[in-house]
Amino acid sequence: MANLEQIVSLCKRRGFIYPGSEIYGGLSGIYDYGPLGVELRHNIKQYFWNKFIVEREDIYGMSASILMPERVWEASGHTELFTDPLIECDLCHERMRADQAETITEHEAIHSKKKEKVSWSEPKVFNLLVETKLGASESTATKVYLRGEITQGVHVNFKNVIDSMHPKLPFGIGQIGKAFRNEITPRDFLFRLREFEQMELQYYIKPEEGEGKKQFEFWKDFSLKWYYGLGFKKENLRLRQHGSDERAHYAKDAWDIEYNTAFSGWKEAWGIHHRGDWDLKRHSQYSGVDLSYFDEETKTRFVPWDIECSGGIDRAVLFVLLENFDEDEVGGERRTVLRLPAHLAPVKVAVFPLLKNKPELVKKAREVYEEIKRAIPNTEFDDNGNIGKRYRRQDEIGTPFCVTVDFETLENDTVTLRERDSAKQERVSTKVLAKFITTK
Repeated sequence: MANLEQIVSLCKRRGFIYPGSEIYGGLSGIYDYGPLGVELRHNIKQYFWNKFIVEREDIYGMSASILMPERVWEASGHTELFTDPLIECDLCHERMRADQAETITEHEAIHSKKKEKVSWSEPKVFNLLVETKLGASESTATKVYLRGEITQGVHVNFKNVIDSMHPKLPFGIGQIGKAFRNEITPRDFLFRLREFEQMELQYYIKPEEGEGKKQFEFWKDFSLKWYYGLGFKKENLRLRQHGSDERAHYAKDAWDIEYNTAFSGWKEAWGIHHRGDWDLKRHSQYSGVDLSYFDEETKTRFVPWDIECSGGIDRAVLFVLLENFDEDEVGGERRTVLRLPAHLAPVKVAVFPLLKNKPELVKKAREVYEEIKRAIPNTEFDDNGNIGKRYRRQDEIGTPFCVTVDFETLENDTVTLRERDSAKQERVSTKVLAKFITTK
């Protein structure tokens, strides 16, 4: 398992993730995804969308807007309760969360080396919502918030989905989208950001204790299996129940899937929350619109309960990189390798001509590349550097297979297929190459 410094270095060097607006000094807690990172993130999102939405008959997808009126966040409790305790150092005036003991200790140690003793201000309430205004003039502008979570976009559209799709309980609504939090101390690379992306499911059920327990257990298990599908070893994931003192104000029950990081122990990766009827009742109250559900079979009307599955895509990217980073030895040389599952790898296949200065090899390699790419879109043509350096690069970015076109290819139409994890090679006919790779 890698440490955080190794991952940050790999991400910058190989085009996964860059500091946001780096040439202008950047912004804390803001990162940009490069050519390979955006593919990895897309593959994780697609895996969520397929498993939680496309493959299920009882779940609908949607995409809500980022900007939402202030009233939405009053109803959800965010303007009142979405806060962190803020303290300020009297020496350098740096601000941080009062509940982050590790960060405070590190800060005090820095001053201690200078023989300075830190005093802290009394904790103040700091709201994490990012505020902005819409309108042509200051006097008429409307205060809005960039959403602090994507959850509320589903709840405020509950009636729209009911009226347009006519679903029967239980049913769910899933979405993927950006959220924003004015974090006091963003840290640990992608773990705690100010701009991030979430993938969520809100699953509505009848308000019955038995049904609630059954569905909650189902979605805990479903979420854990989905996370295993990202390539994690079972011993590196665990389910942990929130204590009564740490549950959110809306939660009847709450569990986290946690990942065992090398840099800071167990960290939250995914949440499963029993939100009860908090959200729909609050939005009914604040909007004046009835968000209840009418059951045609029992002829009764009620406000459903909600089971939420929610995870950060950026955290998933970070944990996938940490989990799959490895260093070993091939042919007497050390190599770095990302052992990504094939369905997550940014590049699925790389095609090489053995020598870039031999036109006949380059031409044939291009033909092989075009043929494979029709079947496997995420295929890359690579003729940069010698063959050994190309293998090292593809290993480092997690490419499962490399195909080398050499002089034997010109004679019998076979190529060398190299598998990433074992570095084993075999000759395969170009006529069956694409099918051979997709069935490996």
